[in-house]
Amino acid sequence: MMFEAVEELIGEHADLEKQLADPSVHADQANARRLGRRYAELTPIVTTYRAWRQTGDDIGTARELAADDPEFAAEVKDLERQREELTERLRMLLVPRDPNDDKDVILEVKAGEGGEESALFAGDLLRMYLRYAERAGWKTEILDANESDLGGYKDVSVAVKARAGHEPGHGVWARLKYEGGVHRVQRVPATESQGRIHTSAAGVLVTPEAEEVEVEINPNDLRIDVYRSSGPGGQSVNTTDSAVRITHLPSGLVVSCQNEKSQLQNKESAMRILRSRLLAAAQEEAEKEASDARRSQVRTVDRSERIRTYNFPENRISDHRTGFKAYNLDQVLDGELDTMIQACVDADAAAKLAAAGEAAG
Repeated sequence: MMFEAVEELIGEHADLEKQLADPSVHADQANARRLGRRYAELTPIVTTYRAWRQTGDDIGTARELAADDPEFAAEVKDLERQREELTERLRMLLVPRDPNDDKDVILEVKAGEGGEESALFAGDLLRMYLRYAERAGWKTEILDANESDLGGYKDVSVAVKARAGHEPGHGVWARLKYEGGVHRVQRVPATESQGRIHTSAAGVLVTPEAEEVEVEINPNDLRIDVYRSSGPGGQSVNTTDSAVRITHLPSGLVVSCQNEKSQLQNKESAMRILRSRLLAAAQEEAEKEASDARRSQVRTVDRSERIRTYNFPENRISDHRTGFKAYNLDQVLDGELDTMIQACVDADAAAKLAAAGEAAG
């Protein structure tokens, strides 16, 4: 039978409904939230499946009536069209979900090859993501920023948080996870006097933001160093040792933060970044066979591993994973990223559907 797996999900949905109706369950708020998220995730599947089943029954009835009265033939066609639409919707709803799709993210942009020009491009990418977040109604918070002499960024970390009560599976990670990788730019740099087009690159790393309960960090595993914040050109911008560098000794991960004037605030920001990196590393290790999305993110800013090219002379943007190409680079840099991201979402869903079909076959 088609969609036989849904019967099991209907049972789970009914069981969750009973649990959520029990007042004692809500004594544990974290567990109640987890159950509520799963219930909200299953509801559209159950609703669509019931409509799909009902439409199938209606088609049978309409065909019987059409055998006696040809006027019912048009109704049969309408119902068959509805059934096709519901079939496709149900197939998409049953695509294996990324468990992190509800999460907020920490997005890091790092300058790579190209010196000052790369740092200026990193600044352009940061502005693009801040504008995109603004359009989506998300909140952003700069956790740390290391500016370059000409006003770009050697590296910058920003937390991006979705609105409360967003639709299940439509968190920040669901969209921005496709941004991880190397971004290449082709343009005449501000530092170029001859008007020649240069190519440089900046790297983007996106990690789901981890809650404290998800990642347990032993304080004895941390080495915490404090130092004075420095600005462009290396000059000190603070007279106190407020900048913080945290080294997680077991993994070797190092996170530095100097954006805030308070040592405590910088430590909290660094811990948020460290938790998210550790969560991403743990998930990657646990799901190596299904880590295609994570593998697309490149930690070294190598131009040969680019995911996207921004060509300023032609006002063209190209995504090398999906083949998407458009000539509205100026609008994309102003935050109009949805069409390009949707191409990645669609390609990802198609690949998962194909994989599910092969597994079923």
